[in-house]
Amino acid sequence: MAPTTVLTGARVVLPTGTVTDGRVIVEGTRIAATAPEHAETLDASGHWLVPGFVDLHNHGGGGSSFAGGTAEDILHGVRTHRAHGTTTLVASAVTGDLDFLARHAAMLAELAEQGDIAGIHFEGPFISPCRKGAHNEDLLRDPDPAEVRKLIDAAHGHARMMTLATELPGGLASVRLLTEHGVIAAVGHTDATYEQTVQAIDAGATVATHLFNAMPPLGHRAPGPVAALLEDERVTVELINDGTHLHPASLQLAFHRAGAARVAFITDAMDAAGFGDGRYMLGPMEVEVADGVARLVEGGAIAGSTLTLDRAFQRAVTVDGLPVEDVVAAISANPARLLGLDDRIGSLEPGKDADLVVLDEDFTLKGVMRRGEWVVDPQLG
Repeated sequence: MAPTTVLTGARVVLPTGTVTDGRVIVEGTRIAATAPEHAETLDASGHWLVPGFVDLHNHGGGGSSFAGGTAEDILHGVRTHRAHGTTTLVASAVTGDLDFLARHAAMLAELAEQGDIAGIHFEGPFISPCRKGAHNEDLLRDPDPAEVRKLIDAAHGHARMMTLATELPGGLASVRLLTEHGVIAAVGHTDATYEQTVQAIDAGATVATHLFNAMPPLGHRAPGPVAALLEDERVTVELINDGTHLHPASLQLAFHRAGAARVAFITDAMDAAGFGDGRYMLGPMEVEVADGVARLVEGGAIAGSTLTLDRAFQRAVTVDGLPVEDVVAAISANPARLLGLDDRIGSLEPGKDADLVVLDEDFTLKGVMRRGEWVVDPQLG
């Protein structure tokens, strides 16, 4: 018999709403519907229980990079984010030489096979030099479907998402190829017009990579990609809620226009997340982190973030004033659904993995459970 633990007395956020004085039953690695008579009981009064966080877009943490580190480096970064509530994580690569990206994808695929990561996101090299952000312009290229296929194959079935500037030559054909192979096509680092973005969505693109960032701003005569991505119900929009990448009004606009069901909070984190200020490498690019903000040493462009999803959650509720239920959707349920994993993660329902986060009344992280084991023990009575 698998050991059973019952967490009682908490405010539990479920897909149907928040239950006060609720309980979550953990049997082995799963959430259960009923508990045996003599199960261990932990009093979680005064706390919130929410599903484990799901990060679609993450380049590293704890001083380790997912874009070029060893397997042990990557696992260290994964563990860093788990300690901040991210129980499911997609490892994001950055622009690099195509052969290097293929070799690195093969290594990441092994970690995905082991269940350490939920797959691979290729951010670059098929992006616009006009909106390159912290990517090396010398390594950018148009999205040739044959090269897109090379990266898909290198990932051995674990390619989850690819960010493209779909207005470039080969962009729409690449979107169709990705869709045919079950890989999410994401519009990002793009200089597309509104009309070109609509074409990409019609071709199969379903995600906006860090909406507002690395794309033309919303204009009254040239609405650009932001308007097209916000208005289409087929699209989920990523948001980096760190107080640097987005003005609060932009975040509110995205929630009001897209609705809570189409927003996914991401970190876009680099090595410094959960680590500290200093000099780092993001792929081949040198980054200076000062006061928690990452910028390229050369040019000063924002280079990812140092965000962890527990901070994004707390900020969304306490600063942005979003309902807790909407934040849980954006940080757990929506990305789980997008990845096709919502039968297993994304909510605290019986039968799903016992991935959960314990927050105090101020929404500060106190505990993290992944597959029934405490990553961060909340020391409940």
